[in-house]
Amino acid sequence: MVLFLVVLVVAIVLGIIGVAVEGMLYLLSIGVLLLLAGMAYLAVRSALRSRRRPAR
Repeated sequence: MVLFLVVLVVAIVLGIIGVAVEGMLYLLSIGVLLLLAGMAYLAVRSALRSRRRPAR
């Protein structure tokens, strides 16, 4: 979970810098890609976690 939060914060910071500074739009795209990667990581992690629970 800590990794997801770090990736999320970095994505937001890069997105803000990419929008605020003219000519650094590539930082916005990197921030969006990091956000998508973080969401995919969270989805995979939660899917794997739900399989491990024993049925009651």
